[in-house]
Amino acid sequence: MAAFLLWLILLVVCWPLALLALILYPLVWLLLLPFRLLGFAVEGVFGLVKGLFLLPARLLGGRLA
Repeated sequence: MAAFLLWLILLVVCWPLALLALILYPLVWLLLLPFRLLGFAVEGVFGLVKGLFLLPARLLGGRLA
């Protein structure tokens, strides 16, 4: 509800900026989507590498870091 009220205030005070933000937000989201997917992939690769490095310690009964 607060976000809606802030949008209404922005629309009354500075409606061109509000309309520009409303139009540009989906475009910016679409432009940043590949970077978000790349981030998930890189996080998965780092998790796999961490698992491979910690595998000998886990097999020997070491604690998880």
